[in-house]
Amino acid sequence: MSDIQTLHAGFAAKIDAVLNALEMEGHLPPEANRSGVTVEPPRDPSHGDLATNAAMVLAKQAKTNPRSLAELIIEHLKREPDITEASIAGPGFINLRLSEMAWLREVKAIAALGDDYGRSELGGGQTVNIEYVSANPTGPMHMGHCRGAVVGDALAGLLEFSGHKVIREYYVNDAGGQVDVLARSAHLRYREALGEEIEIPEGLYPGDYLKPVGERLAQEFGPAYKDAPESEWLELFRERSVAAMMDMLREDLSLLGIHHDLFSSEAKLQAAGKPEEAEAWLREHGFVYDGVLEAPKGKAPPEDWEPVELPLFRSTEFGDDQDRPIKKSNGAWTYFGADLAYHFQKAENADALIDIWGADHAGTVKRIKAAVAALTKGAGRDVPFDVKLVQMVNLMRDGEPVKMSKRAGTFVTLADVVEEVGKDVVRFTMLTRKPEAQMEFDFAKVVEASKDNPVFYLQYAHARIRSTLRKAGVEPSDANLDRLGADEFALVREAAQFPRVVEAAAKAREPHRIAFFLGDLAAAFHSFWNAGNDDPAKRIIQDGDAELTAARLFVAAQVGQVIRNGLGILGVEAVEEM
Repeated sequence: MSDIQTLHAGFAAKIDAVLNALEMEGHLPPEANRSGVTVEPPRDPSHGDLATNAAMVLAKQAKTNPRSLAELIIEHLKREPDITEASIAGPGFINLRLSEMAWLREVKAIAALGDDYGRSELGGGQTVNIEYVSANPTGPMHMGHCRGAVVGDALAGLLEFSGHKVIREYYVNDAGGQVDVLARSAHLRYREALGEEIEIPEGLYPGDYLKPVGERLAQEFGPAYKDAPESEWLELFRERSVAAMMDMLREDLSLLGIHHDLFSSEAKLQAAGKPEEAEAWLREHGFVYDGVLEAPKGKAPPEDWEPVELPLFRSTEFGDDQDRPIKKSNGAWTYFGADLAYHFQKAENADALIDIWGADHAGTVKRIKAAVAALTKGAGRDVPFDVKLVQMVNLMRDGEPVKMSKRAGTFVTLADVVEEVGKDVVRFTMLTRKPEAQMEFDFAKVVEASKDNPVFYLQYAHARIRSTLRKAGVEPSDANLDRLGADEFALVREAAQFPRVVEAAAKAREPHRIAFFLGDLAAAFHSFWNAGNDDPAKRIIQDGDAELTAARLFVAAQVGQVIRNGLGILGVEAVEEM
């Protein structure tokens, strides 16, 4: 990391130094908790450049009122040459106005740091395991998986940029009944490849994507399993089919620029006895017991329902509304039982866990969080675990919803969408709304060349900057930045938010904040550009004034650098021309 300190980090350090001084003077107790102190732009830009809540957060600990403490803080801050004005607002917020020199240093810092501008050591090298996608290996990647895939991958990029080590993991659900269905479907395609006419019965996968799998099986085994009983070929065909599907899924994900570090097999997890290990550990520590589940609530139980003793996890001790079985009555592991063992395995090699799940899994969040808490805290390791729920994407074409049914073989594949609109359009669009919010992906709108399309508007801002730099005939220079005016400083202030936004987004585990910031920065640049259309004196390129042109080009170039850095986090290319 560079020793260049960005503006927001610098002023956070200045506030901290003031608080240290107040401790020395006896105005603050040494044990005062400063974790809630923030330094950020005020909501209303007319109030100043920065604001801090330090007096509000610390007044009670200092046994005084916020305004009195704010006055003491301001007394120190006014000694700072970079602060031109410090004032108290409301019950005790402190608003600061900064000198032009502070902003000029920041735009020079962007140039000096380049691709590293905004990068931080927030993560301290901690290892975070992010599991995302984890689609069942029963067919090609479809658009139902796309949003979670992009959110997970962008989050990985964000955490790496903010100083974390990241493990990108894909959990292969290859132990359930759905892979037996896959194997049977592949066997039908195998028989078809051998010349037999087939019909796909209800309940099997009808998609043509299994035809190449059947052909490869026919080439490898000939007619050996054509009429053989299922017991002779099911396991073999399951293994071959899952491997073929995973190759297909990896290829589909690569079209989006997504590559995982680790693929973990549920079947191998169970074969290695990991669920049994987890159960034994939980029993030893009193988290699993043998008990009888209550009858289903809210309605009469089925006529064939009988109370059965099962191994139950004490999830109620961790906030769940009932204890949960980890095995079925036939002795097989429940999905929850296998899943808790999988998370125990992940926690062995990570300091924090994050899962990206579809919103339809919301009901299982509480119980798996409870299991991870029991397994990790009980083992003497506190491994934070977060689940991010992602809503499905509604595909639209010509104003009408696009229907999808994987079982019927009528779904829109990820590959088809990327081929039609491009990787970058897909990735950025998926981050233009919070993941928990509903989203429509309209094939026409996402490629529309208008300011109403956030992807186009942002890419156009970067392309405009690069085009201007190519056409100017003058090199950007910081030699005459004193020639800059209020419009340029407003643009610098917007770009300078980037390091703060990166850290806030990383702490919240919300990569969409980067997309939102980039949209605001693009809008600020377009506004700056359009001002030159109305007033030639405000244009970046000033004929006959090479010094002013070079200074404005320098600012524009740094805005472009920030856009590239933000897009890099999100895995989106910054285009050079449009």
